[in-house]
Amino acid sequence: QVQLVESGGGLVQAGDSLRLSCAASGRTFSMWSMDWFRQAPGKEREFVAGFGRNGGATVFADAVKGRFTISRDYAKNTVYLQMNSLKPEDTAIYYCAARQKIAPIGGPYDYWGQGTQVTVSS
Repeated sequence: QVQLVESGGGLVQAGDSLRLSCAASGRTFSMWSMDWFRQAPGKEREFVAGFGRNGGATVFADAVKGRFTISRDYAKNTVYLQMNSLKPEDTAIYYCAARQKIAPIGGPYDYWGQGTQVTVSS
C-alpha cells in the first residue's frame, strides 16, 4: 500500500509561482514513479508531468512545457511540481499518482492522492 498526500496548492495571481509536493508513505518509494495530473472544472483529468519508464527523462504536457518542472527527493519520499508563470487556465485540482517504475507514463496507476486545489486569478 502506498499513501500519497499532495500539498502546496492555493490562490495566486497570473504570473506567480507555486510548488506542489507529493509525499509518499508505505511501500518502498524507489519502486514507484509519481506523475502529476490535473482536473479543471467540467473537464477530464489530464496528464501534466512525470518521469519516463525506470526513472527516465521527464515528460510534460504541451500546455506546461517551459513553465513547470518536476523533481524528486528520495530522502524525503517526495515528488515536487514547480509551477512558474501560472496562467488562469492552470486552475485545477492537481493530483499525484503512483505507478511502478517499469510501467510507462500513462499507467497503469496503482495509487492516487486526494488532490490539491490551484486557483490562478487573472
